Amino acid sequence: MGWHWESTVIAMVAFGILYWLLSKYAFGPLFNIMEQRRQLVLEQMNTAESSRKQAEANMAEQKAALDQARKDAYDIIEQARTTSTKQADDIVQTAKTEATRLKDDALKDIESEKNKAIAALRTEVGGISVKIASKIIEKQIDEKSQELLVNQYLKEVGSK
Repeated sequence: MGWHWESTVIAMVAFGILYWLLSKYAFGPLFNIMEQRRQLVLEQMNTAESSRKQAEANMAEQKAALDQARKDAYDIIEQARTTSTKQADDIVQTAKTEATRLKDDALKDIESEKNKAIAALRTEVGGISVKIASKIIEKQIDEKSQELLVNQYLKEVGSK
C-alpha cells in the first residue's frame, strides 16, 4: 500500500470545498451569533454597572434625606424644649409679678385702713378731750376728782 498523491489532492480539494461551504453558510452566521452574544453580554454588564451606580446614588440620596429628617426632628424637639422652657419662665415671671402686685395692693389697703383708723381715733379722742375739758370747766372740782374723771374717759376710749 503506498501513498497515493491523488487521494491526498482529492482530500485537500474536498477539505477546501468543505471549508468554503462552512465559512459561507456556517461560520459566518455562527460568528455573527457569537458577536451578537458578546455584544449582549457587554450591554448587560454595562447596564448592571449603570444600575449599581444608580443604586449607590439612590442610597446616598436616601441616607442624606434620612440624615436631614433626623436633623429636622432634632431641631423641632429643641425648638419645642426651648419654647416650653420660655413659656414656663414667662408663667413664673407673670405669677411673681402678680404676687408682687397683690402684695403691694394689700400693703396699700392696710396702710389706708390704718390711716382711716388713726383719723377716726383722733376724731374720737378730740371729741372726748373736748367733753373732758367742758366737764372740768363745768364742775370746778378738785385735783383728785379731775384725775378720776380723766381716767374714766381714758377707760372709755380704751374699750372702744
